[in-house]
Amino acid sequence: MGFSIKNIKGDKVIWAVVFLLSLVSFLAVYSSTGTLAYKYQGGNTEYYMLKHGLILFLGLVLMYLAHIVKYTYYSRIFQIALYIAVPLLFLTLFFGLNLNEARRVLPLPFGLTFQTSDLAKITLIVYLARMLSKKQEEINDFKSAFVPIIIPILLVTGLIFWDNFSTAALLFATSLVLIFIGRIKFLYIGSMLGIGILAAAIGIGVLYSLPEGQQGRLGTWKTRITDYVDDSGGDSYQVEQAKIAIATGGIVGKMPGNSTQRNFLPHPYSDFIFAIIIEEYGLIGGIALVLLYLVLLFRAVKIVTKAPGSFGSFLAIGVAFSLVFQAMINMGVAVNLLPTTGQPLPLVSMGGTSIWFTSLAIGIILSVSKEQDKKEDEKLNPIVADEE
Repeated sequence: MGFSIKNIKGDKVIWAVVFLLSLVSFLAVYSSTGTLAYKYQGGNTEYYMLKHGLILFLGLVLMYLAHIVKYTYYSRIFQIALYIAVPLLFLTLFFGLNLNEARRVLPLPFGLTFQTSDLAKITLIVYLARMLSKKQEEINDFKSAFVPIIIPILLVTGLIFWDNFSTAALLFATSLVLIFIGRIKFLYIGSMLGIGILAAAIGIGVLYSLPEGQQGRLGTWKTRITDYVDDSGGDSYQVEQAKIAIATGGIVGKMPGNSTQRNFLPHPYSDFIFAIIIEEYGLIGGIALVLLYLVLLFRAVKIVTKAPGSFGSFLAIGVAFSLVFQAMINMGVAVNLLPTTGQPLPLVSMGGTSIWFTSLAIGIILSVSKEQDKKEDEKLNPIVADEE
């Protein structure tokens, strides 16, 4: 039995958004990796194009496989995954590869790396969706709500915090939104927020007390915040080059492949890819990309309103909000609305595990949508449903 378009289920608009984002990603990464190719691949620009194309293809395959699985199965799968993700975060914190004074990835065979925070993000969101749906009847009880819901949030984000502050903050904010939607008491939410801020302050204080060479990412955090807040010293090199890319893009851009700032802007294929997209596709292209992410969030909200169960609702909105929130942060950094964070643009920036876990996340949303469509079909055709 061969593959056909009929095998693709779920929200067709989301599938269209994914296809367009993948197309933008392929073109933008190919255009922005020229300098990288000349530096590491002897000028072979096709190397990164083929590599990224393969990563995107595998991501789409993973998305397709994820959307086939009934979304309720993810409840148990990611409950188990939480017991794997937390030890992996511990391992990364102490034994991960030290890149730019941060331990974010674990080394794998064949020169590959695995960013454990990507697994932890989606695992925590699915776990919260599971617990919120199960505890709705006793959501205001401290033992039933606060302990099994709030503590895992603090644990996971706390482990990520030391070497990846922006990811920890993004995940913490997503968790706040999700538990707010899940009707957790404001008292508990406030307590969680207070504990999180206090823990972060203590962590920063501990880093401050260490010798200068052992302060980890503290120096980077200070520099980024200082550069963003204090205009008297001028913009940082990254921000300056990003602004030049955006300013020279104009309304319609320089057209694909004609970027000049890709040769000067650090990481134009990941952290600042949005600036390159505006340079080549102009303000029109930038607005179109923003709209694609907003459409993704809008369709996810529509899925939530019709989802067959509370777990599906929490799952779809939690995953979608996380992706779109991350996208808005990346684009906000590129246009200097936010301090530099290092967050990739979901499904667009070059990467391995980030694209694959984003694909898995969207596949889960599509799985919820697929079950929703199936329920609606059963209501419209009860006889056919009974025969099946």
